[in-house]
Formats: sequence, C-alpha cells, structure tokens
Amino acid sequence: MLWTYEAGDSIESSAAIADGAVYVGSMTADLISLELETGKPRWKYHVEEGIEESSPAVHDGMVYVGDLPGVLHAVNAADGKKLWTFKTGAEIKSSPVVVGDRLLVGSYDGNLYCLAARTGTVHWKFTTSSYVHCTPAVSEGLAFIAGCDEMFRAIRITDGKEMFHISSGGYNAASPAIAGKAAYFGNFNNEVLGLNLATRRVLWRYEHPERHFPFYSSPAVADGKVVLGGRDKIIHCLNARTGKALWTFTTNARVDCSPAISAGRAYVGSNDGRLYVLDLATGKKLSEFNAGGPLSASPAIAQGKLVIGSQDGKLFCLG
Repeated sequence: MLWTYEAGDSIESSAAIADGAVYVGSMTADLISLELETGKPRWKYHVEEGIEESSPAVHDGMVYVGDLPGVLHAVNAADGKKLWTFKTGAEIKSSPVVVGDRLLVGSYDGNLYCLAARTGTVHWKFTTSSYVHCTPAVSEGLAFIAGCDEMFRAIRITDGKEMFHISSGGYNAASPAIAGKAAYFGNFNNEVLGLNLATRRVLWRYEHPERHFPFYSSPAVADGKVVLGGRDKIIHCLNARTGKALWTFTTNARVDCSPAISAGRAYVGSNDGRLYVLDLATGKKLSEFNAGGPLSASPAIAQGKLVIGSQDGKLFCLG
C-alpha cells in the first residue's frame, strides 16, 4: 500500500487516472481529485446528492460524472470548477464515455444520451423501454448497450439511429465488453453471453453447472479470455470463442467488481473485502490485499499503480 484517502462514505465509483491525477466519486456527494503519487487532495467538487456507480471520464482537460439525482456534471480537471451540467429524468449510474467531440451516458429515465462534450448540448437521445444502467461500449462508430429491457442494442453515434438489436433473454445491468466482432456481458438470468456482431446472433451462453446467480460484474477481455465476477462468489474465466469455463476462483462473498487485466494478471475485488491478483492463464492466486470493506468499485491501473475504493469510504493506492 502506497497511500490511502478517507472519503467519509462509500466509494462505489471506479477511479479514473489521467495526467498524474486520480478522480473518483463518493456517496459523500463529492467528485474528488488527488495526486496519484502522494494521495494529496487537489480539489473537491460537490454535487447535490451522492455519486454512486457512475465513474469519472477524463478527456481534453475536462472530467465528467453522473449523480443520483440524474445530473451529468462537466468539471475543469485542473481546478474542479463547474463547466456545465445536464439534467436527465432519473438517476445516473452509467459512466460517461467520450467519443471525439461527443459524450455518451445512460440514465434510469430509459434514455441513452449523446451530448456535445464541450457544451452539454444534446445531439440526440435514444429511448429504450427500461433503465440504461450500463456504460456504453464503443466500436467502429457504434455505441453498444445491454439494457434492463433485456435487449442488446447497437446505436449509431452520428445520429442515434438503432442499427440492430439482439434479445439477451435476461435483465442486463452489466456493461458489454467488445473485442473484435464479438460482444460479451452477463445478465440477471444467471448467464454470460457471447454475441457475434457480424451475424448479429448469440455465439454462446454460459451458466455455471451448479451455482445459479446473477452476473452484475462487467467482463474484461484479453488473450482470448473473458473474465468476470458473479454473485455466486466466483470469478469466472471463459474461452472467448466457445464460452467454455477455463478456470474459476472462489471468494468469500459476491463479486460485483469488474476485473482489470494487466500484464497477464487479473485484478478483481470482492465484497469479502479483498482484492485478488490472479494469474490470467491458470486462475492461480498470486496475491491478495485486505481492504477491510466490500470492494464493488473496479480497479484502475496506470503508471505501475492500482487505485480502488471500498464501500467503507477508503481509497487505496497500491504499488
């Protein structure tokens, strides 16, 4: 452990690291910026109510994050001053994504919004039939969302037109991961899906043979492997092509944290309060860190450091 920071309330927002600084949201209703090297506070930006699962996006000197009252905030990365805000119709748990001069974010009002990144002006909104909890994935000019309406949708970023949709067969809270012409995500029907984006069909469905629990964690994909956590307390590694289980690792509580993969290792937090470092090839535990509180936020890795927040309000920087 290199440093810790006490936020004062739960951190379920995954940190962003950019230009030597850390940005993270907290249920104290603060967007917080710290120095990556020292953990020294740079600034705080206060919102009306908590920042829960929406994680900051940093681009071109601006930081974007959503809050529980449904407001998207654009803040100056240098000093934490408000640049603009945009109000949606319900809470924002989706994390904003910047694509060129545009910004995408989902809301519990059922819409995916596309805004001008510099001004917050609405380019378009796409309306689904339920919450948009997930963070959009972007590839080849399309935004992909796995919605709470049990649909996986591809939406053209230029004009908000739906290009296609595929029924997932279950309520989707996790964000999709895109690798090549395939998409991967888990659902509340206790399944992980692999989709072929070229044929617009389901490649495979994975369900643990014995333990049937929802998947809230979003997958990480690397080296032909799909890694994600389950509410069955298990970290699952699947073959990206076939959906067959390559290995599993059992923790002591549910795993809502979305893994990060770096240098052949998978880093995953669990609600048992531990961050696990696993060998990506074998699933063997290489090390663990006991944070002392549930870890549902995902790890951020940059410059040889890992930053993760806990539900007891602590932000950790590990080397």
